Amino acid sequence: MPGCRTFIRRFPSSATRAFIREARRTPGYSLFNWIHGYVYGRWIYLYIGIGTGSHPLARLLRPLLRPLAVLKKRCQPGSAVSSSPTFSDTYHGKVIPLDQARKIVTVNREIRIHDLEQVIPYSLARSLILKNPEHIVVLDCPCRAARSAPCLPLDVCLIIGEPFASFTREHHPQRSRAITMKQALIILEEEHQRGHVHHAFFKQAMLNRFYAICNCCSCCCGAIQAWNHKTPMLASSGYLARVDEERCLGCGSCVPCCQFEALTRTAEKVEVDEQRCLGCGVCVDHCPTAAITLLLSPEKGVPLEVERL
Repeated sequence: MPGCRTFIRRFPSSATRAFIREARRTPGYSLFNWIHGYVYGRWIYLYIGIGTGSHPLARLLRPLLRPLAVLKKRCQPGSAVSSSPTFSDTYHGKVIPLDQARKIVTVNREIRIHDLEQVIPYSLARSLILKNPEHIVVLDCPCRAARSAPCLPLDVCLIIGEPFASFTREHHPQRSRAITMKQALIILEEEHQRGHVHHAFFKQAMLNRFYAICNCCSCCCGAIQAWNHKTPMLASSGYLARVDEERCLGCGSCVPCCQFEALTRTAEKVEVDEQRCLGCGVCVDHCPTAAITLLLSPEKGVPLEVERL
């Protein structure tokens, strides 16, 4: 990135300087990526509000952004527009059951895992790099904040590790706070009990890697809504829900808890739509008879298990 050293010395924000330094160490990370990442992190509520169509500027700006997206694709060397990465390749979430979310929050050591093709079946943004993973910031969910009647509480997005935690805290002091691992675990548990899904989010503009665990509901989350409209922004956990017909009473208690509409109540039991199920595990803990379990499903991908990886 030409001129970055001078820019780093003059830029007033220490968190932004750290972001730039990390960007310079990231192979293939362009100036365009950095500008995109800075805008996303610095003005995330505007960014998400426009992206979900909730902000008043969305209708005005979307037609203006389309030509820029086409130009960016054409500017990639040796790459035709039709073969360029899609939006879902550059910004996507990996569904993770509660146990896996807990392990990411409590890993407490630096981790560098690259080329997660099997774990995350996308062409971009597939590194899991945790620097200072004990640095955790909880942020008011931009998706919920964009809605007129959002799910509560708002403060459920976990930004994990550096430089992302400090960048978020510095630029959103009124909407974020530093928390401990124990407090992060409480947020995960409470969101799980509310029936919300944990997603490990990866974004090309955020240094091509993992940066946050979001706790999502279908009524507010732009990623779930995009997935429900056939935009594949989410990758399966690598598990599928299975119903034990002998245990299942057909009560349907689990059905409204499924954010992906994968469960259907019939006359005597609950059935799982395997195409829609992303293996989040929320239904498992909302079944009063323990009739639902998660089973490995290799065709869906590989679980994001930090210890095993």
